[in-house]
Amino acid sequence: MSIAVKENPQNPSAKQPPRFVIGVRVLNQIKSELYDPGDLKLKVGMTVMVNTQQGLKMGVVASNKILNFRKNSQESRVLRIANDNDFQAENRRQTVEEKAKTLCNNKVAELKLEMNLSRVVHQPHMNKTIFFFTAEGRVDFRQLIRDLASNLRHRIEMKQVGVRDEARVIGGYGVCGETLCCSTWLPDFTPVTIKMAKNQGMALNPSKISGVCGRLMCCLQYEHENYKVLVKNLPRVNSHIQTPDGPGRVLKNEILEQRVVVLLEDASIITYPISELPKLKNPQKP
Repeated sequence: MSIAVKENPQNPSAKQPPRFVIGVRVLNQIKSELYDPGDLKLKVGMTVMVNTQQGLKMGVVASNKILNFRKNSQESRVLRIANDNDFQAENRRQTVEEKAKTLCNNKVAELKLEMNLSRVVHQPHMNKTIFFFTAEGRVDFRQLIRDLASNLRHRIEMKQVGVRDEARVIGGYGVCGETLCCSTWLPDFTPVTIKMAKNQGMALNPSKISGVCGRLMCCLQYEHENYKVLVKNLPRVNSHIQTPDGPGRVLKNEILEQRVVVLLEDASIITYPISELPKLKNPQKP
């Protein structure tokens, strides 16, 4: 007698990952995060309330109806579309932040502390206010914390951030005319070196290759790997090479076009495609 063995059915009460998720950018945060919209009918630009590690937060729908490929994802749910009470609570929170920022700036000047306040974040559910600041070195802000706590009656936390982080928080526009990458889509900062600018044939003028933060622009590393490959085919500037018209000195490399501008012995200047020049014995090291 044979016995048919049936697989145990899945637990119907187990939480299944949503088929579609949405991207919500919480106020005062850089990146949007994925949330389960549940049964809510949401559109891009709508203001919603979501639960975060810092408590209940207001956010804006940045992207809608994203197919969820992650089988084991456990996205937090969008609690509701923001209502009048939510907007009033947000206005109260912003009022507290503005008051705290003004007070802190006055106290910093009074105590003659060498620091610059970037922003203030108030967390009502924890009765805590966080002050983000930049400074060249170490700052003794113990007296500042005491003064802020006695005036605001909140828990006070001071967080020092770098100039790149400050630009990310404040936002703005780059020399390209677009909004800053770091404040919109760039997830992490990666090291950027002056050699990246050199490999791309850029003028090493600080005003041309620096971002609003005063550091080298993050976009210098976007195409760095491509330039590393392209520059290997080109001779060094000021090196002497043989051309179809005789020997000459390299004045300039047109990296993307893969062309070389050469000064010949008869003082003429000619641009050659790299394919017309002899193969380099000692190619450049990127």
